[in-house]
Amino acid sequence: MSAPIPQQARSKALRACLLCSIILAPADFRRVGCPNCEEIMQLKGSPDRIATCTTTSFEGVIAVISPESSWTARWQRTANYARGMYAAHVKGRIPEDVEAELETRGIKYRPRDQTDQD
Repeated sequence: MSAPIPQQARSKALRACLLCSIILAPADFRRVGCPNCEEIMQLKGSPDRIATCTTTSFEGVIAVISPESSWTARWQRTANYARGMYAAHVKGRIPEDVEAELETRGIKYRPRDQTDQD
C-alpha cells in the first residue's frame, strides 16, 4: 500500500498525522483518511478531525519507499506503515479521545516529537 505523494511545494500547505507522522495535503486526508491509522483517527471526510489530529508544525521530511527494509523506517517506527512521505518530528499530541482509544486497545502512545525516547 502507498499513500498519495503531496504535490504542494509549500510545507505549510501540508499536514502531518499526529499519530504516524505521514505527510499529506489536507484534501488527501479528507479524501482517503490516514493510510496507516484511519481506523483510530477517523480523518476521512472530517475537516474537524483533520484539524485536531494533524498539524502543520513538523520538521524534516523522510521519503519511505520500502518501509519493510528501510533502516530509517525502523528508526522512525514506520516500517509497518504505507510508503509515503513522513515527518521526522511532529509537534503536538493526539487528542485525549484518541489516546484513550489506544490505551483501550493496549497500544502505548509515543509522541512523534521525540519527547519519548526509546
